[in-house]
Amino acid sequence: MIHPCQTPLPLKSGDLLRVIAPSGRLRDRVQLDRGIEIWQKRGYRVEVAPAVTAGWGYLAGTDLQRREQLAAAWADPACRAILCVRGGYGGMRLLEDWQWGEITTPKWLIGFSDITALLWSLQRQGIVSVHGPLLTTLADEPDWSQQRLLDLVTGQPLPPLQGDSWVGNVARGRLLPCNLTVATHLLGTPFQPDFRGAILAIEDVTEAPYRIDRLLTHWRLTGALSQLAGIAIGRFSQCDPLPGSFSFTVEEVLRDRLTDLHIPIVANLPFGHDGCNAALPVGVEAVLDGNTGELRCEGKVLGFRL
Repeated sequence: MIHPCQTPLPLKSGDLLRVIAPSGRLRDRVQLDRGIEIWQKRGYRVEVAPAVTAGWGYLAGTDLQRREQLAAAWADPACRAILCVRGGYGGMRLLEDWQWGEITTPKWLIGFSDITALLWSLQRQGIVSVHGPLLTTLADEPDWSQQRLLDLVTGQPLPPLQGDSWVGNVARGRLLPCNLTVATHLLGTPFQPDFRGAILAIEDVTEAPYRIDRLLTHWRLTGALSQLAGIAIGRFSQCDPLPGSFSFTVEEVLRDRLTDLHIPIVANLPFGHDGCNAALPVGVEAVLDGNTGELRCEGKVLGFRL
């Protein structure tokens, strides 16, 4: 039996939000400050972990430094949400020997891309999180996308997202947004979600079509795709083949590897890298309408067990 996920309480003005860098090292302090300002203008108190500007190779500090940031924010009873600085790489490293500890009052964890590792780990604990803009990407989101994120964490209903129907019919199930590359490397680990009857929402960036083919073929060989109720496809940016190369397009690969599953598939939804990244709750009940091309979350996302 798949148990429902618990949703953190809605944020309200004056709440404390903590900023952490659990993955790649910070590249643009200006973008970070712009993202922080958006939350502050909405009335939230934002506290930045001292080590967010640290660097250790391509990582935002050592595993210990980054793990301590996450642990401190998660354990702080005054903290109501955790804002991730950027993706890159490194989140999976934190999961080694990681324990979320006793969860009495869940709090929001917000990010995407490499943060998929933490979002899916938290989902395994039965806690809803947010696949959405990072602090360093939030300021570049259009107004509607910024508002969608804020609506999600304050308990407002979310409008459906519109895409293009690839395979018809309607699927209802738990929504599992992710970066495809990161999610693939979680298969077979303790952090792999239960895919039975789920709606998988995928996106990726800078992966050549043959690499996307390899990732999806791995999913097919594990049997994970056959358990899904539906697939929502976001943006696969900078994934086009090199000019003059003998290659399928990324769309051709996605269609080839997915449409024979005979489950509803909606593509070109507005989430992912290099464009609008509409916030999606991780672990809530959703409906994917392959006839109309809509992805919608059922009812209010907050304040109760779905």
